[in-house]
Amino acid sequence: MMIQIYQKINEKITEIKELEKDCWVNISPPFNMDRLEEFAKEIEIPFSFIVDCIDLYERSRYEKVEDAKLIVINTPILNEYQDIDDQASYITVPVGIVLLPDKIVTINSLPNPMIEWFEKNTIKNLPPADRTMFILKIFERNVNYFLHYLREINKRIGLIEKDLHKTAQNEDLNKLLQIQKSLVYFVNDLRANEMVMLKIQRTDFLGIYENQEARDFLQDIMIDNSQAMEMANVYSNILNGTMDFFNSIISNNLNIVVSRLTSVTIILMIPTIIASFFGMNVPLPFSHDSFSFIGIIVISVLISGLLTFWFRMKKWL
Repeated sequence: MMIQIYQKINEKITEIKELEKDCWVNISPPFNMDRLEEFAKEIEIPFSFIVDCIDLYERSRYEKVEDAKLIVINTPILNEYQDIDDQASYITVPVGIVLLPDKIVTINSLPNPMIEWFEKNTIKNLPPADRTMFILKIFERNVNYFLHYLREINKRIGLIEKDLHKTAQNEDLNKLLQIQKSLVYFVNDLRANEMVMLKIQRTDFLGIYENQEARDFLQDIMIDNSQAMEMANVYSNILNGTMDFFNSIISNNLNIVVSRLTSVTIILMIPTIIASFFGMNVPLPFSHDSFSFIGIIVISVLISGLLTFWFRMKKWL
């Protein structure tokens, strides 16, 4: 288990070993449940807060138990974990934020770029003591990662479409299906995150009613979140149309192939029937004519040629 503790010392963000006032605690996998339970008692938060946050299927929500406030949001990550039985290209995982009177705790169900970026960049200029702005910055970075991955998804769709225009392969269609599943996750979790932020704003869960700057910042984040949700919906609709279009093309191509094969079968059937008639072991016309074999071949070729010409006129071949 990785428990990292940060505090601003001498105008620098420094990793420390013991809990101090106005520190930031970041918990990441691998987890040891016994150690987590001890740590929960040490920082005086309900153990259920931590258990809920490491559940990969936890929904976005918030709650308060005594002086501890829990906020759970979902953040996007690239699906590169073999132990996750999900074929989506991108998935969403919960991140828990526990707000205490003298410290802030983040709990990651899986390593995610949002917290990693926050740890390497934002924390340098934002002291953990400013806990309200700290949480709002997490919200902002989370929305930015949704937007970032949505742009990547749009690029992927464009590249796959180019490949499908050349040749329709099952592999390309499977990639589109994986992206489609990712967009479903994005739409659902962006909506859930938006509902959480709306409730936080309405109930003043973070106590920012008197702070106009923080209120405006939260409003901007919510606008960006709505934009990300609109983008996800648009890309999802475009992708659905694209898949329907290429499914129609594949079906149409299959019909053309079957039609051509049927036409070829009919054309080849004529010489076969003629040869069958003249191959009977009974008296037949022209059986004693020395040119009968050539005549039969000519008639067969002529009829087959006429059928081929007619099928081409009908565009069946």
